[in-house]
Amino acid sequence: MDFNAIVVSGGRSSRLGGTPKAGLSNGRQTLLGSTLAAVDSAAQTVVVGPETLPVPAHVILTREDPPFSGPAAALAAGLAALPADSAAWTLLLAVDMPAVARAVEVLVDAAAAADEATVGFAGVVEGSFQPLAGIYRTEALRRAFSGETENKSVRRLLGALDYETLELPAGSTDDVDTWDSARSLGFSQPTF
Repeated sequence: MDFNAIVVSGGRSSRLGGTPKAGLSNGRQTLLGSTLAAVDSAAQTVVVGPETLPVPAHVILTREDPPFSGPAAALAAGLAALPADSAAWTLLLAVDMPAVARAVEVLVDAAAAADEATVGFAGVVEGSFQPLAGIYRTEALRRAFSGETENKSVRRLLGALDYETLELPAGSTDDVDTWDSARSLGFSQPTF
């Protein structure tokens, strides 16, 4: 099944003292590298973050305007960067989940099996809603994120969609928020 992927990678990382999460490494790959590997089968991938991020040539790199205006604005920028004739489904991910490949597989499989009426699947892990681990119909996302998005809640904008929740594998959305969580997930070496 063809799908797009939008990876949000442009936050301030204030709890990491400003160290970009995307550049944290486990000695083998960065968080950005592990996230891009998880979506390597995407028809089109957009990373939303600083223009200095090292992305492969086939990945579109864009930035929300103004920078640091929140994940909803980042998703709107990512959607705007997708070609008009892009895949029918778009996966939304944050860059800071090193085990997200397991979630991606479950989400893409659910979308592939969905009927025409299904708008999308929002990830849930152990009862916790994961707004940046979901897959939705691209046109539905374009409508939901077409208005003002600066400093808006992703959850509130997604609330306009009649999506289903989908239980994701435990640990697949564990994220890096602090140096302690980075170390516990094995990503503590900043590379850029």
